[in-house]
Amino acid sequence: MKHWLVKTEPSVFSIDDLKKVKITLWDGVRNYQARNFLKSMKKGDLVLIYHSNDQPVGVAGMAEVFKEAYPDPTQFDKKSEYFDPASTKENPRWACPDLKYVDKFKRIVALQELREDPKLTNLILLKRGSRLSVTPVAADEFRRIVKLANG
Repeated sequence: MKHWLVKTEPSVFSIDDLKKVKITLWDGVRNYQARNFLKSMKKGDLVLIYHSNDQPVGVAGMAEVFKEAYPDPTQFDKKSEYFDPASTKENPRWACPDLKYVDKFKRIVALQELREDPKLTNLILLKRGSRLSVTPVAADEFRRIVKLANG
């Protein structure tokens, strides 16, 4: 099993929204490296949900990959902000897995707390210039973040 972190703006879609709907497609990712990470996700992998552009910014909960990546339907929808005229049904560019709600953490593990933890120095999220919305997380980093979140 692998572990991942995905970013979301809670004003658009939060851990509370995921808790409400239970399962959702993780669509709208338009970066090739992030897309490749989405395509690498396997059913059962665990995913940290990171709230960005909010206060506090940080890890808010956990999901599980429910269905492996398939063509992102928003790339074909002309009314979607994620429409891609170069994508075709025969040759789609973008993919999305389905994520299933697992847990809302007791508290958000804030970005500053992640930065200050000596056990998380290799976390990709914290690397200078890293702005990807989807990143892998090492198993020990994943366990540490969950421990911090649940006290």
